[in-house]
Amino acid sequence: MSSASEPRLSGATWRKSSYSDSQGGNCLEVADGVTGLVPVRDSKRVDGPALVFRAPAWSAFVTALRGDRAVD
Repeated sequence: MSSASEPRLSGATWRKSSYSDSQGGNCLEVADGVTGLVPVRDSKRVDGPALVFRAPAWSAFVTALRGDRAVD
């Protein structure tokens, strides 16, 4: 049973990173359609746990990875 603070992910639409390949390596998936949040999971463990980030935090993380901004 999930608590009121846990987002429901059963109907989430997951997508793999565009950098993923078909070799089954270290890939992640993110879910769209969860307002204000970005769920992330291991693409090899689709029934496993997901980490859930607030959308602004995820955006800052991705921006930093791209090198567009230094991490403070």
